[in-house]
Amino acid sequence: MLPLRTITLSLLLAACASAPSHFNYSPLPQQPEAASGYQEKTGWATRQYAVAAANPLATDAGRQVLAAGGSAIDAAVAVQMVLGLVEPQSSGIGGGAFLLYFDGKAVSAYDGRETAPAAVDDKLFIGADGKPMAFNDAVVGGRSVGVPGAVAMLEMAHREQGKLPWGELFAPAIRLAEQGFAVSPRLYTLLKSDPFLKQDPVAAAYFYQPDGQPWPVGHILKNQPYAEVLKAIARQGNRALQQGSIAQAIVAKVQGHAANPGKLTLADLAAYQPQKRDALCSDYRAASRDYRLCGFPPPSSGMIAVGQILGILANTPAASLPLDQGADGKPLPSPQWLHLYTEASRLAFADRAKYVGDPDFVQPPGGSWHSMLAPAYLTSRAKLITDNSMKTAQPGQPGVLTTALGVAAAQPEYGTSHISIIDRNGHALSMTTTIEAQFGARQMVNPSGKGTGGFLLNNELTDFNFAPNDSSGLPTANRVEPGKRPRSSMSPTLVFDKASGQVLISGGSPGGALIIHYTAKTLYGMLNWGMNAQQAINLPNFGATGAPTMLEEKRFPASTVDWLKAHQHEVRETDMTSGLQAIGRTADGFFGGADPRREGVVMGE
Repeated sequence: MLPLRTITLSLLLAACASAPSHFNYSPLPQQPEAASGYQEKTGWATRQYAVAAANPLATDAGRQVLAAGGSAIDAAVAVQMVLGLVEPQSSGIGGGAFLLYFDGKAVSAYDGRETAPAAVDDKLFIGADGKPMAFNDAVVGGRSVGVPGAVAMLEMAHREQGKLPWGELFAPAIRLAEQGFAVSPRLYTLLKSDPFLKQDPVAAAYFYQPDGQPWPVGHILKNQPYAEVLKAIARQGNRALQQGSIAQAIVAKVQGHAANPGKLTLADLAAYQPQKRDALCSDYRAASRDYRLCGFPPPSSGMIAVGQILGILANTPAASLPLDQGADGKPLPSPQWLHLYTEASRLAFADRAKYVGDPDFVQPPGGSWHSMLAPAYLTSRAKLITDNSMKTAQPGQPGVLTTALGVAAAQPEYGTSHISIIDRNGHALSMTTTIEAQFGARQMVNPSGKGTGGFLLNNELTDFNFAPNDSSGLPTANRVEPGKRPRSSMSPTLVFDKASGQVLISGGSPGGALIIHYTAKTLYGMLNWGMNAQQAINLPNFGATGAPTMLEEKRFPASTVDWLKAHQHEVRETDMTSGLQAIGRTADGFFGGADPRREGVVMGE
């Protein structure tokens, strides 16, 4: 049991000479989450504000910040710092994030995506044999580590939209790191199954017992080195990661890997700048109501793909197809609807593979990313859907191209966590945050070298295409280039009533390339089928990024599989572990949902 007494930030950060704090944090006594598998959740109703995050301790930290009068941005800082401690496999200060924020008037897109070091080139992931490296060979070590951007981005957003002092927001994570938190079932499961993390001596000493087994569920794990890093960031902001001893420790870890060193330098860390971009928004009509969907622009492909899928579906009979009912009485999409959805998905992913990359390096077709969401273009794409599966789609031509681009081959994407927050002023945040694969590059940094613990580094560079050119020799939009941000599938989303401008939904998910499908499923369920956030999240997962039609294992009846196969679908039933968080507006407040496949919860007042 963690102690219940409160502690002020002035006591917690006395060594930092902080001013006295009015934000008092008191940790939850224990994590109220059971298994790491599927656990039924009914959703949570709140009246004034709501926080949805992937771990109860992180959600509670955000809730307490909002209760103290903080903004959604303030709460997100506290949530992220706790997630980096209690859910280190998914996100943290060694990674990056996309943050979408509505301040009551406009939507801003804060880009904290990692960048490629200045010394890399497009052959970064080409082996000595001239072929792309095996994925895990590229991931583990320093080669895959990009310049971290999450803290720099949060600092920018807080500077513009925060209410509570920056330093106060680190109190929950510092307290939990010093006094300990209970290892959750999900963290234990991933530690036990990961073959690479224990190869790093720093990570092995922290996460594993002397016999090589991970610390058991419920074990109180303390991380003093992480607490010390957070104290430095609380005092100095992101500068603490860009220069000095912490920066030097990051570079030494990356460059010093014996088998797979990277090229990250102190100059790369010092030069990193977050970016504030225009959100990418498009109109959407569902169930006789007009909405405005807003998401992240490139280097994320999320909003473009989600918008294309929904827009193409709107030009098919999908809306006239009712939900089926499973043997358990729960709703599930019909095979006819799944056919239309996955065909729309193939068309969207074909465009994604050809056109989407870092906008500082790649020009959008027709001079605007909106060309890929234009109603006339989506109508033309929908006409390609027939009664049988096309299996493999070809990219379209949404605008006049100024540069010939190749079509990238598919490759793995992993990782990530999602946070949704709506504060008492109606300001809304949707933030997806990542270190890419589980436990990132499997490299833990302990700047002081004292004690056990620290923070993990990302492997975000493996989100670039390993092969810089396609099979015909044309360069791909997402090839590796110095200073470039890799393409992402992260899809933080805000939905507005078009007529009033009122925010209605904040949502998103982890899950690599399947983030797009998890997010699209939830939006369709809420907007087209009238579900609340939890009901939409609970729907079985499905999707297609290429030829196979993927269905969540053991969630669909044999009749659905048989129908799809009869219509030329290559069906693959597989584990599709989403981590959706969503908050929807109701008549008297909010109703939030968290994915039953992970450990998240929603809290508020």
